[in-house]
Amino acid sequence: MPLHIQRSPEHLVTVGDVDLCLTTFGDRRQPPVVLPCTSRLFWEDRFCDRLAGAGRFVLRYDIRDTGRSTAYATGSPGYSLRDLVLDIIGLMDVFELPRAHLVGFSVAGWICQLAALDHPDRLSALTLINTRPTSPGPADSDLPEHSDRIVEFFTEAADPDWSDRAAVIDYGVEQARVRAGALGFDEQAARLQMTRMVDRTTNMASSMRNLAFVEAGDRWRERLGDIAVPTLVVHGTEDPFFPYGNGQAMAREIPGAGLLPLNGIGHELPATTWDQLLAAMLVIQRRPGRT
Repeated sequence: MPLHIQRSPEHLVTVGDVDLCLTTFGDRRQPPVVLPCTSRLFWEDRFCDRLAGAGRFVLRYDIRDTGRSTAYATGSPGYSLRDLVLDIIGLMDVFELPRAHLVGFSVAGWICQLAALDHPDRLSALTLINTRPTSPGPADSDLPEHSDRIVEFFTEAADPDWSDRAAVIDYGVEQARVRAGALGFDEQAARLQMTRMVDRTTNMASSMRNLAFVEAGDRWRERLGDIAVPTLVVHGTEDPFFPYGNGQAMAREIPGAGLLPLNGIGHELPATTWDQLLAAMLVIQRRPGRT
């Protein structure tokens, strides 16, 4: 890591009545990028170091129910998608960030879409990766639904004994295998990441289950045309969870959005994609005439 890139220790920040666990990278005077996810470890240190080294201040955090952030009883999350949006805004307030580039993968992309729609003055740019413009539940009729292998896994695979560390790790690795694209599955890397996630997560059952029970609120797809911030849509062409057509739809419906297909990539973001992704993210600028 370059000597000028500083990385904070993992720590908790209180936003409203919840604690969010985060790490920051880089100089706070640089343009900020906020990375929410269902474990902050999804955004690997090396990725964040590269983003910070390119002149960005990076804030990476666990959303509620994941990692070391506030956890709720399994099956009974005490929050909505809009609450998760307010968490981003609250973190930005704590760090005195008037605007930030929000980057959301998968379900975190829902949070970032809603932030762009409900708090447009707080975004400088938006990157949506392997997500879709509709909330939990059946997809719209014109959008591709989960692949058969995803449906089969989640309907037929038994939950692990959540108190059995090894069983939970195995279950997470099998989920990653099912989500992988045509370019192959790196089991060693998936097992290492899953082990790290299990070892730092307060409640693994809630982490892997509660987002399915979160109150989504009103639909927002029909509002995508109101997004006025420069937007990049990134999507794996082999994504079995939110298939590629979802990314294509968002790129059509968000004014001026760019589309970056990740050929052969599934519902994942391996290091082989980072060069493409970082290059595209770093050229996003506010459109002329936007404030």
